[in-house]
Amino acid sequence: MSIPVEAIAAEVADALATGRQISPIAARHPGFGAGEGYAVTAGLRRLRQQRGERQVGRKIGFTNRTIWQQYGVDAPIWGDMYDATVRDIGRSATFALGTLPEPLIEPEIVFGLGRAPVAGMDERALLGCIDWVAHGFEIVQSIFPGWKFTLADTIAANGLHGALLIGPRYPVNERNAAGWVHPLNSFEVTLHRDGALIDRGAAEVVLGGPLSALAHLVDLLARDSHNPPLRAGEVVTTGTVTRAFPIAPGQTWTTTLSGIALDPLSVTFT
Repeated sequence: MSIPVEAIAAEVADALATGRQISPIAARHPGFGAGEGYAVTAGLRRLRQQRGERQVGRKIGFTNRTIWQQYGVDAPIWGDMYDATVRDIGRSATFALGTLPEPLIEPEIVFGLGRAPVAGMDERALLGCIDWVAHGFEIVQSIFPGWKFTLADTIAANGLHGALLIGPRYPVNERNAAGWVHPLNSFEVTLHRDGALIDRGAAEVVLGGPLSALAHLVDLLARDSHNPPLRAGEVVTTGTVTRAFPIAPGQTWTTTLSGIALDPLSVTFT
């Protein structure tokens, strides 16, 4: 039996637009795997573009291997980000959670691409494709109740992306590119909720560092027959440096960073 990719994409698009949760896709469609999930990604992009949304980048998910067992996954994934889901916040902001189902917060490193990277690039070559670096919060969501799913389900659900809140952007250029390599591979983050320490994380948990996560995405897309490679101008967020935590209206979440010249962030949820 063939898998109805376009129908699944329409179902996912409706769930993402309304906050409605659905039963896991793979449980209803035997044989639904990662390849079918990325076919749904392409179908979902077509639907969102038809209703006027503009795709502006990608999120990489499950790059933090320390959380794989918690979610029952065994590999990184990616999803699209749109002009409706990406926002610059400076060093602090308020953010309305709206209808996002079961939202979690993830502190991440974000890249802005000035040139399109290609498969096989090393870290220095990748840095040559990056225009800016920032610290950000990704807000992830689960259209599947209780965060119960397969890896393929998470791919079809647009990588669980809900929103990306980007802090101040710092330029990368020929003069300073070499100086970013060590910080991006060695920084640490602490995550606080209402002033209380919740978790700590280090760059190395993100597939060895955010640049390694970017390289993984570039290589993955080179093998993807359904979706385009990264292009100049895209924003890429590279995965959570700590564990992901539930968030609720009234809470204020903050970070501190060490070992890298990026700003701490603060966001209050409404």
